[in-house]
Amino acid sequence: MTNFISIQEAMGKGEGEVSIRGWVYRERGSNKIKFIVLRDHSNIIQCVAKKDSFEEKAWEELVSLKIETSMEIHGIIKNDERAPSGYEISISDYKIVGSSDTFPITKDQSPEFLLDKRHLWIRSRHMTSILKIRSTYVQARDEFFRNEGFYRFDAPILQPNQSEGGSTLFEVKYYKEKIFLSQSWQLYAEAGVFGLEKIYNMGPTFRAEKSKTSRHLSEFWMAEMEAAWFDLQTVSEFAKKELKYCISKVCDQRAEELKFLGRDVNVLKAMVSKDWPTIKYREALKILKEKCGMDVSFGKDLRTIEEEKLMEYFDTPVVVTHYPKEVMAFYKPTDPEVSDEALCFDLLAPEGYGEIVGGSQRSTDIEAMAKALEKEGEDIKNYDWYFDLRKYGSVPHSGYGVGVERVVAWISGLDNIKDAIPFPRTMLRFTP
Repeated sequence: MTNFISIQEAMGKGEGEVSIRGWVYRERGSNKIKFIVLRDHSNIIQCVAKKDSFEEKAWEELVSLKIETSMEIHGIIKNDERAPSGYEISISDYKIVGSSDTFPITKDQSPEFLLDKRHLWIRSRHMTSILKIRSTYVQARDEFFRNEGFYRFDAPILQPNQSEGGSTLFEVKYYKEKIFLSQSWQLYAEAGVFGLEKIYNMGPTFRAEKSKTSRHLSEFWMAEMEAAWFDLQTVSEFAKKELKYCISKVCDQRAEELKFLGRDVNVLKAMVSKDWPTIKYREALKILKEKCGMDVSFGKDLRTIEEEKLMEYFDTPVVVTHYPKEVMAFYKPTDPEVSDEALCFDLLAPEGYGEIVGGSQRSTDIEAMAKALEKEGEDIKNYDWYFDLRKYGSVPHSGYGVGVERVVAWISGLDNIKDAIPFPRTMLRFTP
């Protein structure tokens, strides 16, 4: 059998005979010479065929090649600085594996067209660069938590309760009952920590938010953790540690992809090397008022515009703690020292990317949580199982969720979160 190697491995070899396979990325030529730029998962390489090296039928086949034709190529590789990736293969033999129709994606097509053709656009170097970064980030996160002694813990996608607000629930028919797609694993994770203490997960998350912004998806992936004995300070510092670890891994392993996307790796490395500050919500309001002329009254959550303005004064991510209790979820406890503040935090990314992590210490006060749920119109009986967690040896515990697509968009320097996931689902899009 032929020993095929990747394009990157072929370039690593540098010279001699090689056999590669992939798809036609670019093609051009004359009546005497044919240039084929082949791509695979690892890189691209220029391949050259000369007419006098092939029989007429084989040459005509090469001349008629179209973009995205899949093929095998055998030849001699050598260094050539004029070639797109610095190497060139002189083709001695080839095989067409799968022919291609005229590829519908050309230059300068609209974002909506590329979303309509996402099943094909996902082959582009733009998308594969992002998806490699995403893969490395997710793998780094898994490695981080294993190194920290956490257990992987999986929670159900079909859930009977809301955890982040009833207005954003996706309702599902469950046999003869009504049930909802997961907004978070959190309530189930809180059950898990009383046995495993330190757990993490990553899974699909669904929010029926009627938003058409570049920062929102209806289906996205949430990377979450929960830990017994963690208080607000411990959990927010742990979030910083996690992100720094993952960003460092991406910078080390995906420098070429970041460069292709126009992202300066040194900027990311510089952020990781610095301390990330923690400020309170009230301090954030003071900065907005004094430096931006934005008078945000206490009790309002920070919107995208306010997060963007605030982050203009920081060159690293920032943790903002102690948001107003009245606008926080039922499970976020009141600060015992300041009655109108909650023991919660968001981690905001600079450069206009805003919130990428949200978390809190968890309430152990059944009565306070019951009142908050009743105020939201919830049936308290649906939470009996959750309140049981506070009746049998409850301990302080905390957790957070990381928006995977938001982190990938920030690391990659993307304009729109839709490119941070293979097939985006939004208010207006559920195909292909």
